[in-house]
Amino acid sequence: MRVLVFFDLPVLTAENRRAYTRFRKFLLKNGFLMLQESVYCKLALNGTAVNAIVDNVHKNKPEEGLIQLLTVTEKQYAKMDIVVGDLKSEVLDTDERLVVL
Repeated sequence: MRVLVFFDLPVLTAENRRAYTRFRKFLLKNGFLMLQESVYCKLALNGTAVNAIVDNVHKNKPEEGLIQLLTVTEKQYAKMDIVVGDLKSEVLDTDERLVVL
C-alpha cells in the first residue's frame, strides 16, 4: 500500500515558513519521497502500518493549512499515468513485495 500526502500550507509569515519547513523535514525524515512539490508518498506493508503513518502525520501537522492523505494499493499506484516528465528511478512503482534499494 502507499500513503500519499498532499499539502497546501501558508508561507506568508516567518512562523508559517518555519512550520512548512518543519512539516516537510518531518516527512523526509520519516521515509516519504517527494513526487511533486507538496505531494509526498510512502510505502506501507499493511493496514496497521498505514494507520501508524496516518496517526504520525496527524501528530506532526502544522496549525494552519490543508493536509490530505490518500491510501492506495500497489496495483492502483502502479497504474499511475505519467503524462509529462521523466520517470525517476527513486520512485518505487512496482507491486512486488520485496524491493531492494
